[in-house]
Amino acid sequence: MDDHSPAQQRPAPGAFAARTAALAYRLVAFALIATGLVRITGILTPTPTWNALLYYTVLSNLLCLVWTALLIVRTIRDLRADGPRGCSTPSARWSGAVMMAITVTMIVYLVVLVPSAFVQGGDYVPFSLTDNLIHVVTPCLLIADWLLFVPKGRLRWTDPLRWTLIPYAYLAFALVYGGLGGEFSPGKTYAYPFLDVDTIGVGGVAGWILVLSVALLAVGYLYVVVDRLLARIGR
Repeated sequence: MDDHSPAQQRPAPGAFAARTAALAYRLVAFALIATGLVRITGILTPTPTWNALLYYTVLSNLLCLVWTALLIVRTIRDLRADGPRGCSTPSARWSGAVMMAITVTMIVYLVVLVPSAFVQGGDYVPFSLTDNLIHVVTPCLLIADWLLFVPKGRLRWTDPLRWTLIPYAYLAFALVYGGLGGEFSPGKTYAYPFLDVDTIGVGGVAGWILVLSVALLAVGYLYVVVDRLLARIGR
């Protein structure tokens, strides 16, 4: 989905053509995303929680960290080559894909996990600092980067369908891994409550996947509509 072209180096519709501001924003975003990952994995502690890497939330945050690093590298390169005026991204469509991947994390957290925590009770308390960083702050950072600094009018109507490949790939992994007896945490062979076949059954899991798929596609097409509108306004 690489749509980079010489025209992308010039001011583009629907985006702020300000590389210095984009670089500052992306450096802050990188630091915040990295902070969330460090906290959730405990990688700087003597006993890191490596099984955290089995969860979509952590993997999608890692994807955002890598993508933000690529954005920083591209922005620095373009600043040196073309100056402070212009937009810098390896691909507007890949920006959309990464934004959609982390939007799934926020949707599932706010719509499924938080309500479940309040209903079921237990020791888990949502909206902690770490939870907010990886479930809310990172998605908002990627969405804001796309809104502010990525050229608009590049997304295609078929892109939301392609974007589903990222969460579906994880879904396949989670179901196969759990089905083979793999544990995401001690005694749990499912990553999220809506994937717990033993409790809600195959039909329940299928129902949740269908509902979340519809919501995902709806949000994806909303992004495409916003992309077209901002491109038109920018022109």
